[in-house]
Amino acid sequence: MDLSLVWAVIILFGIMMYIIMDGFDLGIGILYPFFKDKDDRDLMMNTVAPVWDGNETWLVLGGAGLLAAFPLAYSVILSALSLPLLFMLMALIFRGVAFEFRFKAHDAERHFWDKAFLCGSIAATFFQGMTLGAYLQGIHVVNQAYAGGPLDWISPFSIFTGLGLLVTYALLGSTWLIFKTTGELQAVCMRLSQRISVALLLIITVISLWTPWMDSRIAERWFTMPDLLWLSPVPLLVIICFYNLQRALKNKAETSPFLYTLGLVLLGYAGLGISIWPNIIPPQMSIYVAAAPPQSQQFALIGAVIIIPIILAYTAWGYYVFRGKVHKGEAYH
Repeated sequence: MDLSLVWAVIILFGIMMYIIMDGFDLGIGILYPFFKDKDDRDLMMNTVAPVWDGNETWLVLGGAGLLAAFPLAYSVILSALSLPLLFMLMALIFRGVAFEFRFKAHDAERHFWDKAFLCGSIAATFFQGMTLGAYLQGIHVVNQAYAGGPLDWISPFSIFTGLGLLVTYALLGSTWLIFKTTGELQAVCMRLSQRISVALLLIITVISLWTPWMDSRIAERWFTMPDLLWLSPVPLLVIICFYNLQRALKNKAETSPFLYTLGLVLLGYAGLGISIWPNIIPPQMSIYVAAAPPQSQQFALIGAVIIIPIILAYTAWGYYVFRGKVHKGEAYH
């Protein structure tokens, strides 16, 4: 068994689950400025109140898996990206406190927690996007240690990916609200989703061109034969998902917009993975160079095989129990 490959798949799966499940959660906070009414904001938060606590489990799984299976990569990535990751975690904590306190605050104080929830959602998302951009543009490694500066993560590309992730999560949030709500709030989200999806397609296009422009090896992978033929379905599927998303929104569909948005997110995630594979630290350190000893990977894999089905089971159960539409006046907090 190729343990390094297995662990790479586990970590990628954990990060993917986090992006999907915390993405629409953060997206709801990003959309707050479009909904001023207290009842609308209560309804938005109630769509995720029963399930939001468990979303960060997947982030913890990805980080713990990286430490257990690829300790060298863990040390380099944490050294290079400690500041944006710290800012992201602080924003998630601030946002979590605001989530809980908002429901308990008096009317005169609620505006403060609304602003805290909004700012925490935006900051957490933006620094996640900057972390992604800094990671994709490459980390300077010498003698298996980070050799860059403390602010190397700040660049035009990382700022753009930070803004791009804000748009991505906003679309996830708006299509989630279409799926979970009715009435005027749903209608507003229909209109918002049409505009946000166009912005997301433009962002995907820019990143798809900017990434190979930064690294000739990525350009060679995507634009030379025969890889060009093998990988051409990815951009084609993006266009198909976007077209179907727009058509579903025009037809006032309630479930399919969220599914097509998930498709766009997963295709973007797959495209980025294809660009850097098999490197775990771009541009040169592969999963095999950064891997822990096989005995360590085997030992950690036993725990992963036990815990991942448990996480999947209680997550599925939570979403099953609170399936269906959420209406004004219902309280899940």
